[in-house]
Amino acid sequence: MNPVLTTPRVAVVFACYNRRDTALECVKRLRAQSRQPDRVIVADNASTDGSAAALNGLCWDALEILDIGDNLGNAGGVQAAMEHAFAHGMDAVWILDDDSWPRPDALEEMLRSPWRDDALIHPLQEDPATGRFTWPLQVVAEDGSVSLAHTRDELPDRPLVRSRGVWTGAMIPKKVREAAGPVKGELFIRGEDEEYPWRIEKAGFPTYAVTAAVMDHPGPKDLVQWRFLGRSLFLERGLADWKLHYKVRNMVWLKRQQAGATGALTMALAYALCVASVDGPARLPLVWRAFLDGWQGKLGRLAG
Repeated sequence: MNPVLTTPRVAVVFACYNRRDTALECVKRLRAQSRQPDRVIVADNASTDGSAAALNGLCWDALEILDIGDNLGNAGGVQAAMEHAFAHGMDAVWILDDDSWPRPDALEEMLRSPWRDDALIHPLQEDPATGRFTWPLQVVAEDGSVSLAHTRDELPDRPLVRSRGVWTGAMIPKKVREAAGPVKGELFIRGEDEEYPWRIEKAGFPTYAVTAAVMDHPGPKDLVQWRFLGRSLFLERGLADWKLHYKVRNMVWLKRQQAGATGALTMALAYALCVASVDGPARLPLVWRAFLDGWQGKLGRLAG
């Protein structure tokens, strides 16, 4: 794999929904980058709190507010913004959340090495309250084995570290998008972060963490790591019903794509046991309904 010598045109994309101040702060952090992005495209999911007007009030030529016209969730919003960016000549998109705020030199550090259009790169995500990674980072060793890193101290001392399964902070070249396809907007939330990295890896593209680039992103308040059949399952204690439904539904659907019926049933059983252990058996009917939706492929936004 050879580096591409040209400097890429990079668009930052993220979705927002009724979190005006958070979205404003994200854009301000992007404007303060030592190497500014060529474009910033914010997909406004029909916010009713004045987010679009406030963002337009920043009067930054690089900023574009994409009026989605409906709430399509994070997956649908990012899909729309990403496709818009590539349709308007961008070489890569940098996927953020509205509350993932790159430190001032993050983009400069990511582009310091010769640009490659055949790999996904990303900064390290740290929870500013703890100094630990927002989510455990999957690190790929030279022999192909995967381990979890929770802090920078646990990473190899290299400028680029092979990783996998990264969504927030991922910089995706156009070549990777063309091979992997668009983000699956029907997942709405709590699923695109698993499904799209899997598709990119399946298409044969590697992922690397740029260890000198960091962004602040608050982590879950009460994350539980649960072991099942030798694998780790992560669940936030007390997750809202609708978020839990999307999480279970999308993971069952995804596992069925990856490993067939047996894999989906195993995933459903793992979540049922995990939820019962973490939150109590009263939530099992919700898990059952989510399982049925995922099994039957009923994606999209939940009614109501």
